[in-house]
Amino acid sequence: MTDEPVVERVDTAVYTVPTDAPEADGTLSWDSTTLVLATVRCGEVTGLGYTYAPAATAQVIDDLLAGVVTGSPAMDVPRANEAMLRAVRNAGLPGVAAQAIAAVDIALWDCKARLLGLPLVRLLGAARQDVPVYGSGGFTTYDTERQDRQLRHWTEEQGIPRVKIKIGESWGQCEERDRRRVAEARASVGDTTALYVDANGGYGSKQAIRVADALAGQGVTWFEEPVSSDHLTGLAAIRDRVPMDVTAGEYGYTLPYFAQMLAAGAVDCLQADITRCGGITVWLRAAALAHGRGLEISGHCAPHAHAHAAASVPNLRHLEWFHDHVRVERLLFDGVLPPDGGAVTPGHDGAPGLGLTLNTRRAHPYRVA
Repeated sequence: MTDEPVVERVDTAVYTVPTDAPEADGTLSWDSTTLVLATVRCGEVTGLGYTYAPAATAQVIDDLLAGVVTGSPAMDVPRANEAMLRAVRNAGLPGVAAQAIAAVDIALWDCKARLLGLPLVRLLGAARQDVPVYGSGGFTTYDTERQDRQLRHWTEEQGIPRVKIKIGESWGQCEERDRRRVAEARASVGDTTALYVDANGGYGSKQAIRVADALAGQGVTWFEEPVSSDHLTGLAAIRDRVPMDVTAGEYGYTLPYFAQMLAAGAVDCLQADITRCGGITVWLRAAALAHGRGLEISGHCAPHAHAHAAASVPNLRHLEWFHDHVRVERLLFDGVLPPDGGAVTPGHDGAPGLGLTLNTRRAHPYRVA
């Protein structure tokens, strides 16, 4: 007999927060953001994790995952992750099931670090003190004034030296407006700020190469998903033809997805989303795959879910300070990090785990399940 702590229960909650303005990228529009929260209980300690996903994700956790995690050793997170992967075999791993696993996996790591009284970055082991971030938003629905205000907030008020806007509007049908908005973004941030763009797969291959010529003229150094990340040969061909870094990976739900993307030579920097790919356990493995090929990794969205893990890998480029998710995380959680100077410092205050606690008073009006 041992006194090894075990997971006693797994609970879920769903929160939907309206956007502060209509938002769209090259291939999708939305007016709210839904966060699915998972909590794991172990004695007096509760760990939290979350994903940005449909409310149905909570039912996947309740029906398929809670039973296999409850009773498992709280210290053996990879064991629980593997059990969850097996539990969703017939449901299908990519998509909602992977997001459900991610939320629980993050909660398990948070719980383990809290049991040990350590910030999660100390449990994982730090490779760096600070995690660089880039301001991300610049939605295709923004007018010139709103885009300018957002970009100047990041660069002038918060000192973030790298920013990203959305292009590829209406599946690439507004190419001239894309070009104009990039030029306006450069005028807003000046010559010394790194300027990134994200087409969300909205262009065709030849169109993306044509647009890249205009982007190069504005000093753009990051071209995210110029075409759909489903077409690795197309990404690789564009990567060979354009001067800026070509990046993708945010829709990776399994480790083999990242391995195939890297093997195809499709990206200069791998993106992975900790709230989609199966949590911290799998995100760290994706980072190792990239490291083995001499490439960096960038954390996609959900900045406070990524921060501690991001600080623990040697090949991190940066973390996306995504407008929607920053708003939601500041609203729902206490313990969020300031990005002043263009970086966050996870674990700086010694708070255990992710350093986050749910603010039930602020969160209550947005709870939908």
